[in-house]
Amino acid sequence: MKIQVVHIDECPNWETTGDRVQAVLGRLGLPDVPVEFVLVETLVDAAAVGFAGSPTVLVDGEDVVPSAGQTTNIACRVYATETGLAGLPSESQIEAGIRARLS
Repeated sequence: MKIQVVHIDECPNWETTGDRVQAVLGRLGLPDVPVEFVLVETLVDAAAVGFAGSPTVLVDGEDVVPSAGQTTNIACRVYATETGLAGLPSESQIEAGIRARLS
């Protein structure tokens, strides 16, 4: 399993997203799965990865919180979470996305 947190440098939420991914992996009994952090700096970078705004969590290249589509804009992402709009996915959203790829 390959997990990536794709982000832009200016994003205030990418590190917390990584912490949430690690917490979810621990709960799922997968603490040794590495999490790769991928910095998007250019429009070319954005087009080359499954970038839907920063941060985006990918499991084997698939977005754990599928959205309306990818973007080539270097921008932050807004998530519709259980508690309202947020700048990062909730742990339950991340867990659901990872579990979907485990089956």
